[in-house]
Amino acid sequence: MFRAFPAFCALVLVSLPAWALNAGLGPPPPTVDRQTPQATVQGFLEAAHSGDYKRAAHYLDLDKLPRSEQPERGAQLARRLKFVIDRKLPVDLSSLSKAPEGDPADARFDLVGIIRLDGAEVPIRLQRVAGGEDGALVWVFNEATVGQVDKLFDRYGPLLAETLPAVFFERPVLGLEPWQWLGLLVVLVAGWVLALLLERATLAFSMRLARWTKIGWDDSVVDSGRGPLRLPYYSALLALGASFLLLPQPTHRVIDRLCYSLVIVAVAWFILRVLKVTTAYVHEKVGQKAEDAARLRSLSTQLAVLRRVLEVATYIVAAALLLMQFEVVRNVGVSLLASAGLAGLVIGLAAQKSISTLLAGIQMSMTQPIRLGDQVVVENEFGTVEEITLTYVVVKVWDERRLVIPITQFLDKPFQNWSRANKMMLGEVLLQVDYSTDIDALREELKRILENEGKALWDGKVQSVVVLNVLEKTLSVRALVSAVDPGKLFDLRCLVRERLIVFMRRHPGWLPTVRSETRPLGPPSQAEQASLGPAPTPRA
Repeated sequence: MFRAFPAFCALVLVSLPAWALNAGLGPPPPTVDRQTPQATVQGFLEAAHSGDYKRAAHYLDLDKLPRSEQPERGAQLARRLKFVIDRKLPVDLSSLSKAPEGDPADARFDLVGIIRLDGAEVPIRLQRVAGGEDGALVWVFNEATVGQVDKLFDRYGPLLAETLPAVFFERPVLGLEPWQWLGLLVVLVAGWVLALLLERATLAFSMRLARWTKIGWDDSVVDSGRGPLRLPYYSALLALGASFLLLPQPTHRVIDRLCYSLVIVAVAWFILRVLKVTTAYVHEKVGQKAEDAARLRSLSTQLAVLRRVLEVATYIVAAALLLMQFEVVRNVGVSLLASAGLAGLVIGLAAQKSISTLLAGIQMSMTQPIRLGDQVVVENEFGTVEEITLTYVVVKVWDERRLVIPITQFLDKPFQNWSRANKMMLGEVLLQVDYSTDIDALREELKRILENEGKALWDGKVQSVVVLNVLEKTLSVRALVSAVDPGKLFDLRCLVRERLIVFMRRHPGWLPTVRSETRPLGPPSQAEQASLGPAPTPRA
């Protein structure tokens, strides 16, 4: 009799309808796949996140419930289990069995995970039961798990789940129910307002502390936090508010990455601002004490290049941290590290020009062949160094044009730096005058010009007039003057040249003159004959 009992049970199972499991729900839709543990969990989550809780109920073992209660109660339990899993049990589908037999160690059960509840551990299990077509075995969340759903939901479910109208729990969009969309909107707006208030309160308190120090630099640093400080507050409030909305894992990951990205952007933004105010503060303090303008330009160049190096490093590190959030980028990074030799060679060859330019910029800041404000002659153009970056130099030409020159050119090719040591320079004015010119009078005139008309341009150090060369028809006279910088020297040379020419025009014969002498035809005079000597004796 006992031997016939298993056969009797099998006969009863075969004779039951195809939907004997959860008979109160009716036959499962064709889209319900419960053949493997992985298919069951994946199907349940897809149905629950799309808001089809009636279909999701087919993945639960509801046989302990009366058939009349299974449709309504099953949908409710499916919805509650979804919230519990989304909040407390990140599901890794790849860890679940893909075989219809399940785990070979225990063919009846498959463990999805464990959730702690009041100090105890509640296992979330799948069980293989008879209930498919023709009595086939299917995988569903077992009765013990379904029996713990209400307790788990009371502990980890949404706070207002049972008080809001039913319309807030119907027709999910993109996996979120209407109440979740409304809560997310409230969190985004309220979080921004609270972050703004927290930022103002923090800055006000920090500014009071900074003013006690009476340094000045810390005031600028505190003020630099206006804007960047708001983002960490906002990310913290956003993460805190989203935790109460029981968002699905994909949406929760998006919120987490957004908060992480905001923190990185805030830190990078704050560092860039601190670099700016620090360089400005150091330049201002040194400028108040430095008496040597060349030293001040040297410091300005070092600060400008150092700031750009740190800015580039900040951008690179921030971009790397942002991109490393994504699995694809991490996999690429691991692959590059695995083939570091070949990748380093390829990247080194491809970026050889860029790296050499970057190193040239750093070398420029250390050796300083040019500095900000230096007056140079490069590419046959005279101008002032206006900007120095890690890759190029901007030279402002005298006619307001800008020359953008690769920084390597200042290390590889010669150029003129007229203000390397100091800006004081000598300039010459060349004049061609007649032999009858009074050189002493020119010296006196030059002195008068410099002491009167050129007083604003001349530095009072050098003035001289010398005969530089004796030519066939003229004398080459050089007037030498000095000025504090090349710009004033150019104007002074033009003034001296103009005034000396006007002065020479007042004295007839001082300007270059071409003379010609005519002689009458006939025998030479006695004086000419005497100068020529006796006439030669003709030969026989």
